[in-house]
Amino acid sequence: MAHIVILGAGTGGMPAAYEIREILGKEHQVTLVNASETFQFVPSNPWVAVGWRDRKETTFPIRPYVEKKGIQFVPQPVTHIDAEGNRLELANGETLDYDYLVITTGPKLAFDEVPGAGPEGHTQSVCTIDHAERAFAAYQEFVKDPGPVIVGAMPGASCFGPAYEYAMILDTDLRKRKIRDKVPMTFVTSEPYIGHLGLGGVGDSKGLLESELRHRHIKWITNAKTTRVEDGKMYVEELDDQGNVLKEHELPFKFNMMLPAFKGVDAVANVEGLCNPRGFVIVDEHQKSPKYPNIYSAGVCIAIPPIEPTPVPTGAPKTGYMIESMVTAIAHNLRDELAGKEPTHQGTWAAICLADMGDTGAAFVAIPQIPPRNVTWAKEGKWVHLAKVAFEKYFIRKMKKGTSEPLYERVVLKALGIERLKD
Repeated sequence: MAHIVILGAGTGGMPAAYEIREILGKEHQVTLVNASETFQFVPSNPWVAVGWRDRKETTFPIRPYVEKKGIQFVPQPVTHIDAEGNRLELANGETLDYDYLVITTGPKLAFDEVPGAGPEGHTQSVCTIDHAERAFAAYQEFVKDPGPVIVGAMPGASCFGPAYEYAMILDTDLRKRKIRDKVPMTFVTSEPYIGHLGLGGVGDSKGLLESELRHRHIKWITNAKTTRVEDGKMYVEELDDQGNVLKEHELPFKFNMMLPAFKGVDAVANVEGLCNPRGFVIVDEHQKSPKYPNIYSAGVCIAIPPIEPTPVPTGAPKTGYMIESMVTAIAHNLRDELAGKEPTHQGTWAAICLADMGDTGAAFVAIPQIPPRNVTWAKEGKWVHLAKVAFEKYFIRKMKKGTSEPLYERVVLKALGIERLKD
């Protein structure tokens, strides 16, 4: 009997636990380890931050659902990974041995790279449910005395979709409150142009998103290097295409939301030879560590090189469909390894993004993620907003049910009228 441990119970780790459990059968032990006892559906956080959702709608306790499927659950932070000894050290002083480790921790939020950034400083975030609730509390105070707003992404960011979503959701909510006219808005992003998305653009994402921002009277600054944030003021260097300072901005604000850069979580980043300098897990085409043959990894925590050099550093996003396909590949490769075969399964490196805009939305498909591409697809419409709402409910319901079915293939691709994706 082999013991497979999945580290991290997010939108990658939970499906990984279910799929590995189902594919490997009852003769092997599967354990899910997570720092929190609660699952949170992170894509809903922009809605939480304006009060359109609350915690009880987007989170649930992990234990009762995974234990129904015969998955052991350990709600403890991991302080150290002994990759040579195949052992995890937990915050409560206990240890956990494994035969195979699947790392799906997600990222560490690198607020410290910009002085004054983060919920403990002077910027709000939607990266966690706690951050989103804190942002909503600040927003409730803001609407009593509105003023300038800044939304965007800081240097090194790789997940730009939630920044665009939040800017437009905020615009929609302010219009509903009939105070939009009192709120000048600026979108500040490290992208070289609007709609880059860390993907080098997808179709006419530049024109599509620029048009949407203009329609909503949201100004923007691209190639923006946020250097520090003070109470009520953000300092931004706008760079030219050669990386020289073109203009320096001192932007006043009464409310903001800025996405940070990501790094690898400490326990993972500290394993010698496992990660790149940013702490992201290095994997081969089978999601397997070249250094440690019994460690697999999937999701935001893996190392993917940037699409292209940009004046302000930007990373490549890892979207839901890509993560889902990584998880499926890992489950099948584990089955093959335990049967004495070499791993052969690979994830589909394609990007699918459903971006809600409050009262409309935009959908992007890039196959493969790195251009030139076989498929480039971008559409806008109210149906995207409805599709994202439906997918949120479907995903949470299926995570409670304990299904291992491919959610993006069954729901998102069907909604978009696209067949199963191939690289």
